[in-house]
Amino acid sequence: MLGLNLEEPRAIREAKEEGQRKVVLRQLKRLVGVIPDALLFQIQELSVEQLEALGDALLDFSSLADLERWLQSQQSG
Repeated sequence: MLGLNLEEPRAIREAKEEGQRKVVLRQLKRLVGVIPDALLFQIQELSVEQLEALGDALLDFSSLADLERWLQSQQSG
């Protein structure tokens, strides 16, 4: 082809990821209330794939304990 790099620029990927993280955090806060700093830190460290999985999983959460269990499963998996 013309030698064009069609890969999305890093800054755009990072901005999308941050936006996704903000949406997931807002949904979690609405669902379970205040999220302890230790759990917030774990959420900040999630990969894009894990963050997407959390976005799906949180639909089944009913308490902060559900979030804690999910995060623990990501560390041991």
